[in-house]
This record gives sequence, structure tokens and C-alpha cells, in this order.
Amino acid sequence: MEESQNNIENGIVSDIYKGLLDNNHKEQWANNINGSRTPPQNMAASMVRKKSDPILVANVRFQMLRSLLNNLQEVVLGTKLALLFPAIPLAIAADFYHFGRPWIFALSLLGLTPLAERVSFLTEQIAYFTGPTVGGLLNATCGNATEMIIALFALRQNKIDVVKYSLLGSILSNLLLVLGTSLLCGGLANLKKEQRYDRKQADVNSLLLLLGLLCHMLPLLFRYASGLNNPFATNTLQLSRISSIFMLIAYVAYIFFQLKTHRQFFESQEGDEDEEEEKPVIGFWSAFSWLVGMTIIIALLSEYVVGTIEAASNSWGISVTFISIILLPIVGNAAEHAGSIIFALKNKLDISLGVALGSASQISMFVVPLSVIVAWIMGVQMDLDFNLLETGSLAFTIIITAFTLQDGTSHYLKGVILFLCYIIIAACFFVDKIPMNETTVGNLGTVLEPSSGVLVA
Repeated sequence: MEESQNNIENGIVSDIYKGLLDNNHKEQWANNINGSRTPPQNMAASMVRKKSDPILVANVRFQMLRSLLNNLQEVVLGTKLALLFPAIPLAIAADFYHFGRPWIFALSLLGLTPLAERVSFLTEQIAYFTGPTVGGLLNATCGNATEMIIALFALRQNKIDVVKYSLLGSILSNLLLVLGTSLLCGGLANLKKEQRYDRKQADVNSLLLLLGLLCHMLPLLFRYASGLNNPFATNTLQLSRISSIFMLIAYVAYIFFQLKTHRQFFESQEGDEDEEEEKPVIGFWSAFSWLVGMTIIIALLSEYVVGTIEAASNSWGISVTFISIILLPIVGNAAEHAGSIIFALKNKLDISLGVALGSASQISMFVVPLSVIVAWIMGVQMDLDFNLLETGSLAFTIIITAFTLQDGTSHYLKGVILFLCYIIIAACFFVDKIPMNETTVGNLGTVLEPSSGVLVA
């Protein structure tokens, strides 16, 4: 009897020990292969993915062909946005056969939608093999690759206003449209539940956004404080470039803060602990090759978008300002936006906040100053002065968002307010018919060219 009891106890201890080993193995896999945590942008984009059926390629005889078909199945067909992939060859054909430029713009915009989500998927696959630090840095720099590529092509064509408006629109879209619809849908779907989230990550991102806002406002304030009779353009440009350097330093500090010293602030974004750990579905070099190829396609379509945006504006009767600030960000981040709403419906607001605030902070503190530095290298005079209307919209957006997230709880009314703020701002830019390079009228009735500092009577 005693021996039997000892055997039972030993069996229980053995099971417990085995369970600990399994948990340790699972944790080691998560830390060493998948990185310290899955970025919220990738988690949101994963909601529009669909799992492949391995049976479809399992019966293929040749290993190389089977691997190729598996990659095609995972990369091209592994998203619910795969129906938009035909827009890519159609856009190329439309440009080759000289179709209407508005058609090229529309097809290129549609083609960028699945590509943006697939870049997120491929960087996540690469992060499985690179470890937490390199994977985190990769996701931190490639999270808004589409916006960066569009900005580079616009800078190459000296379309500074397109760069400013598209990046400003990304910030406004994430803070008001994405976050607003997420809180609205999440609140309606969880009326009988208390929706709470961790304020720590919201506070950190709010501080970054406020720092970015200060760097945007100082050149504008300096321009008006100097008076319209002073040649201030050079000084404003120098101030913007210095501010951009410090913004990049602040972003590097934020990445170190997020990945190393205060990872616990962001661990609540992971979701349920009992969810099955994901594994890579394609190899490292396959993911890297696909990433390079899709980046080249994004670059081609971005060149189409930048080169045909004025033609689309004239054909549709919509200002370039509205297209750049409203349409481009909505289409470019459609996958993340949809994923953020789905997580809010599941009452996982930490992930939704990570998507909206994290992406807005990345645009404000990394993509914008990087564009200024790259323009400096290219000899293009891009500054951080986004003009009074645009900077004012950004300021009120950040302030409203910070007030909305200050108590750590959520309900659908907060989402309604943020969404309506976005609609009002969109209406403002819709009725704004001022051309991109139009001069700004000051309080003395003098017209000023912002890019050159030349005064015109």
C-alpha cells in the first residue's frame, strides 16, 4: 500500500516536472525564435491572414517545386486581401499601354494594400530566426515601410507637400480613425463588460507624440514670430534638421526602452497566455527573398502613385491634400486597421492601442525626421513646418487622444468622439482647394513662398 502511494506521488511529481520542462521549452521557443513578443502591428495584420492547407502541396513529388508552391501558398494566398493582387499587374499594364493616369493611380493604390500586409508578415517570419533584439529592430523599422517608400519617391520628385501630407495623414488616421473605430466597435460588442487597458504604454506613446508635436510647432512658431519681412527660411530649415536628429535619438531611446529595460510595459499586448505559440511557415532566406521582391514592387507602385496623384486629383475633382492626408493612409494601412478593430471586438484593447499609438509614434518620431534627413542628403529643402492648418489639426488630435486615454478605461462614446473628430478633419481638407505649392498669406497681407522664403507683394 505504501509502495503504491509512493509510486503515485512519484508519478505526480514526474508529471509536474515534465510539465515544467514543456513550459520551459515553450518559453525558450518563444524567446529565442519568436522574439520577446509579437509586435501589435503584426498581431493586428495577422487577423486578415488565413491558414494554408498543407495537403495541397504535400503530394508534389519534387522537393524544390513543393517548396516553391508552399511559399506561393503562404505568401501570396495566405491573406484575405489576395483578391487585390491582380491590381498590381493591371497597374503595370496600364502604365505600359499609357492608360489614363487616374486609372494608374487607383490600381497602384489598390495594389499597395495587400503588399503592405505581406511586408508585415515577412518581417515577422524573419524575426522568428533573428532573435528578440534584431527582430524587434526589424519590426520597428519596417512597420511602416510603405509610407517610407512613398516618401522617398516623393522627395526624389521634389514633392515635399505630398511627403508632409501623407505622413501627417498616417498619424491622424491611426490616432482618430483606427483608435476611434476600435474603441467604438469594442465598446458596442462589450457593453456588459468593463473594458480596461494598461495605461503605461499609452503614457509612453503620448509623451513621444507630444515631443514630436513640439518639434513640428517650433518651426511654425518661429516663422510667425520672426515676422514676414525677415528671411527666415534658412533658419527654419536648420532648426528642423537639428530637431529631426534629436527626434531620431528619442526614437532609438524608445526602442531600447521597449525591447530591453521596460519590456514589461508592453507585455500585456501579447494576448492570452494559453494561445498556441506560432511557428515560422517559410524559411529565412525564402522570407528574405520575398521581402526584397515585394519591396521592389512597392517601390514601383509608389512611383506610380506619386507621379499620377495630381492627375487623379484633377480628374476626380478632389484636392491633392485630401488624397494625401485621407486616402493614402487608409488604403496603405487597411490590414492593420481591420486587425485592430477585430482585437477590440475581442476586448483586447492593449493590442488595439499598441497598433494605433505604436504606428503613430513610429511615423512621428522615425519616418518624419528620417524624411527630413534624407531630403537634406538629397539636397531637398524639407522642413518640419507643416503649415498652420495641418499643425493645428495634429495638435488637437494628440491632445484629444491623450485626454481620451488618461483613465485606463474605455467605452463606445470615446470611440464616437474620436471618429467624429476624424470625419470633421477630413471634411476640412476636402473643402480645402488650395494647390500644394500655393503661397501662405500672413497677417500683413504679404504673400510668402514657404519653401524659398521669397516675399511677393
